Amino acid sequence: MSLYIGREASKLWKRVCAETTTEINLLADNWKYILGGLIFQYIHGLAARGVHYLHRPGPILQDAGFFLLPELGQDKSYISETLFTSVFLSFIVWTFHPFILKSKKIYTVLVWCRVLAFLVASQFLRIITFYSTQLPGPNYHCREGSKLARLPHPQSLVEVLLMNFPRGMTHGCGDLIFSSHMIFTLVFVLTYQKYGTKRCIKQLGWLIAVVLSLLIIASRKHYTVDVVVAWYTVNLVVFFLDKKLPELPDRTGSASLLLPLSTKDKDSKTREENHKLLNGNSLDPADWRQRTQVNGKILDDASLVHADATAMNGA
Repeated sequence: MSLYIGREASKLWKRVCAETTTEINLLADNWKYILGGLIFQYIHGLAARGVHYLHRPGPILQDAGFFLLPELGQDKSYISETLFTSVFLSFIVWTFHPFILKSKKIYTVLVWCRVLAFLVASQFLRIITFYSTQLPGPNYHCREGSKLARLPHPQSLVEVLLMNFPRGMTHGCGDLIFSSHMIFTLVFVLTYQKYGTKRCIKQLGWLIAVVLSLLIIASRKHYTVDVVVAWYTVNLVVFFLDKKLPELPDRTGSASLLLPLSTKDKDSKTREENHKLLNGNSLDPADWRQRTQVNGKILDDASLVHADATAMNGA
């Protein structure tokens, strides 16, 4: 038993090392996209913090979701946050599964490049919308009488840049249309829908997205319009961007053949193809037959050359 465990542990370690080397090479080629996406997450946080300074509490707007769904109350607002955190962490764990599991269909770095592209595009549209019109926040800490409903003007640039982290990130007001929680949830679900392998998890993901939408409204963290706009905006963003971005390489074959060719490899391949063309060889491997040039003509078979020579002697 101990021998079997030791053998499997050795295989797992080799798999982790090989996958790490592959991902590091991919990260070296795509680090600019990863870094740009992460920087924009901070910019999005700054924008959400900035609109809080503009927020003015007022009467809660009439909302169909508030009328239909019972209010959970401030003491149960953690339910939606717990569910969202579970989705967030589960997706991160799934993107790193190629490091330990044999059933590898994705490259972690390339998946996160796509995910960050979807997030950046959706968040950019979100910033435009919540700065266009500031609505009175329906959340409990955004209502009249709460100390957090209005923020005093910042005393320094550092105060703005630090965003009162982490409380400033969880107790914002004014960044309503459309829901940031739904942006992340829908991007994660759509990504797994395309690259995941378990059908039951795909169905569970969509069910969780619907349940989380209802919980956000019942917790009075967003108006119904914030959630509805997120549903069709994020889906449209992912639909159009997915067609523009390069598709992920398929991992069903040999790993060495699936990685994108470097410039050196491409140049070497081009020189090899040119050399074959100069020698009269076809680029099609099925057509790599020995060829001989006689009287300016290229013949496919040496027997044809012999027959041609015999005919000339007979003449």
